[in-house]
Amino acid sequence: MKKGIIGRKIGMTQIFDEAGTVIPVTVIEAGPCTVTQIKTQEKDGYEAIQLGFMAAVPKQMNKPDSGLFKKIGTDPKKHLKEFRLDDISGYNIGDTVTAAIFAEGEKVDVTGITKGHGYSGVIKRWNHHRLKMTHGVGPVHRQVGSMGANSTPSRVYKNKKMAGQYGNEQVTILNLDVAKIDAEKNLIAIKGAVPGARGGIVFIRNTVKA
Repeated sequence: MKKGIIGRKIGMTQIFDEAGTVIPVTVIEAGPCTVTQIKTQEKDGYEAIQLGFMAAVPKQMNKPDSGLFKKIGTDPKKHLKEFRLDDISGYNIGDTVTAAIFAEGEKVDVTGITKGHGYSGVIKRWNHHRLKMTHGVGPVHRQVGSMGANSTPSRVYKNKKMAGQYGNEQVTILNLDVAKIDAEKNLIAIKGAVPGARGGIVFIRNTVKA
């Protein structure tokens, strides 16, 4: 059954299993989220629910979002995200979704925005080698090197690995394990690392892999 929730990355730590093995985990504050909209097959062509997470300042919201929360009669939320589900019959507008929808040992996919590194060279961005730092090499130690652009083809091929913007993009990590859940505090500990900096918004859904 498909399910999902919005969360906030708290940071990384480690826990121990019953055998005493150290497990590195990322702690995520998952919810509580409010169901702010329901999409139906008849009206919208697909079935989904929209969740809202974290309280928002009303004067900082745009008019469409302000109108949505006035219409449904709930407190405004800062972050909104749609999750497509197989069955939405169990949800109503205003319902609360918590971390308890997931269970320990479950497989999940986590989506977040990676840390931005700005405009970066090819060594940092693509792990290219540098030239030797010896006499005679010239001032090109960390440069991209030859483009291979002779009279044929008289241009640089597409997708050439060059310097440019690195990071600050949406990334999804698949098939992560839910190591531990604290339903009272709405905390989910996921084995391994997830994209983003501390305090970043992440989306958790059950994995698309078998």
